[in-house]
Amino acid sequence: MSYNSVYAPGLFKGQTIIVTGGGSGIGRCTAHELAHLGAQVVIVGRNPDKLETVRREITEDGGKVHTATCDIRDEAQVIGVIDETLERFGAINALVNNAGGQYRAELKTISTKGFEAVVRNNLTGGFIFMREIYNRWMDANGGAIVNIIADIWNGWPEMGHSGASRGGMWTLTETAACEWAHSGVRVNAVAPGGIASSGFDQYTPEITERILAYPAQVPLPRYGTESEISAAITYLLSPAAAYVTGSCLRVDGGAPNRRQTWTQNYPATNIPEYNGFHRAVEPEILKNRG
Repeated sequence: MSYNSVYAPGLFKGQTIIVTGGGSGIGRCTAHELAHLGAQVVIVGRNPDKLETVRREITEDGGKVHTATCDIRDEAQVIGVIDETLERFGAINALVNNAGGQYRAELKTISTKGFEAVVRNNLTGGFIFMREIYNRWMDANGGAIVNIIADIWNGWPEMGHSGASRGGMWTLTETAACEWAHSGVRVNAVAPGGIASSGFDQYTPEITERILAYPAQVPLPRYGTESEISAAITYLLSPAAAYVTGSCLRVDGGAPNRRQTWTQNYPATNIPEYNGFHRAVEPEILKNRG
């Protein structure tokens, strides 16, 4: 069995693509799809064991993958990964800025150190990767960058530090799209909503209850799949998006469009999902739903 992508085989043959946060969740799925489509994928992350697991999976499936242990918040480490990639493969055709993380807290309880740590993880690290890849390769050769943000529209209560950093990544995307267009570099963003991935299992029981209640609040009343995010990323990296830059593709079931004055008064029907990832694992909390 292999990845069931909707895109043509060989779409990225001969290309080298870096995926940060490639050891789990959306990054893992995206790395699998891009490798299936012929790319030489470089997966980046802090946990070498997770990276090795994904490397083994992709290799077993016939794909080409290289791992690079790196803390994206460390400028020297990022530069080292980029230089090693260029030395080994001779090009960096695309970057998927996926690495990030956060914890739930009200603004009044977030320390300055905690706020800065999340911003550095979700914004500064992505900026370093973008800047260094542009200066070292894409300025002279072109390329595509996709930054992963989140459903930040209308604010993000109890995730204010992450919302601020993801919002910053969105405006950074728009700015880079303008400044780097002359070099043939396209810069776009994907904003996932509630996506069923391994991250669901990292939260406390209180947050788990909120996660389980989420689908009823969404116009398309279900969770999204990792494959649906990967497909959006793949589109923005592909030649089909050659005239798309500075844009954000929301993959959220319409969640930001739901108003407090609106409720779903009809039974949900004909709401299919796309799951092309043959190695996808359902989060434990969803397995145990009543």
